Amino acid sequence: MKKIIITGGAGFIGSHVVRRFVTKYPQYQIYNLDALTYAGNLENLRDVENFPNYTFIKADITDADKMYEIISEIDPDGVIHLAAESHVDRSINDPLAFVKTNVIGTVNLLNACRDIWKGRYDETLFYHISTDEVYGTLGESGLFTETTPYDPNSPYSASKAASDHFVRAYGETYGMNYIITNCSNNYGPFQFPEKLIPLFINNIIANKPLPVYGDGLYTRDWLYVIDHAMAIDLVYHKGAKHETYNIGGFNEWKNIDLVRLLCRLMDKKLGRPEGTADKLITFVKDRPGHDRRYAIDATKINTELGWKPSVTFETGLSETIDWYLENTEWLKNVTSGAYQKYYEEMYKNR
Repeated sequence: MKKIIITGGAGFIGSHVVRRFVTKYPQYQIYNLDALTYAGNLENLRDVENFPNYTFIKADITDADKMYEIISEIDPDGVIHLAAESHVDRSINDPLAFVKTNVIGTVNLLNACRDIWKGRYDETLFYHISTDEVYGTLGESGLFTETTPYDPNSPYSASKAASDHFVRAYGETYGMNYIITNCSNNYGPFQFPEKLIPLFINNIIANKPLPVYGDGLYTRDWLYVIDHAMAIDLVYHKGAKHETYNIGGFNEWKNIDLVRLLCRLMDKKLGRPEGTADKLITFVKDRPGHDRRYAIDATKINTELGWKPSVTFETGLSETIDWYLENTEWLKNVTSGAYQKYYEEMYKNR
């Protein structure tokens, strides 16, 4: 029986990865390690919380002693590391929080794995999930490849770049097996509504302004979170060790075009006259260090591992909107903070 620790497993991407591994691999024991900060929500995993091969551990990766204790006790075959502070705006306001979690937290995990796995590095794997933002910004043409030089422009992307470098350094210095993946913008069910798509879905429902940065022409590559979870599963099992894979949706959208598509779909689904949501669009002051364009070249993972997105953006976005409209109680709990009580109610007697 394989034992795998998934850090940040109560978060947006992490919960989809946990669900996939728990349900697809009943012979594995999956440990969800999460600090349950503002974006970690155990309600995301209600459907698997009582599975016999699932265990939740409340712990913070910034606690070095606790990480050593947990990894020593479980002695996992692999760690899939998703736990991270990930919101650029928050990183501008509090860079040190991102250094603590994304850099020091990652090194804490690496140190524990280095010691516990000593003598059997070939049998274990540290899989680090990163972002395309480490590469900086693109002009009107070109794509990020696995060999694009790092050029981060925000405290968030700088902290993720640093964590990537530490993972590679531990691989080269100590011989630990690692894989890194850098993914584009994710969207889908269970995303905390501070990110663009769920924020705007929530605001359209409530007839609140839709704040678009600058001129709205910033371009991003969008990836359906379920496709990302499928890619993570494939990379964990089939990816080459000491390699990097870029995971993208082959799906570039300018922010303003995405917002207008979202508005049209929301008007239709809510039964409102076309153009109603468009009137909520409000252009606001740009944020500092705003990268103009991201675009991933996912050729390597496609040709080597056979992965490609399973849905079109229009289909994925429509399914995402439907999920939020069908789960208004989840959205209400998240925006009110009530979801944070769930841990106490669920785990206080365990």
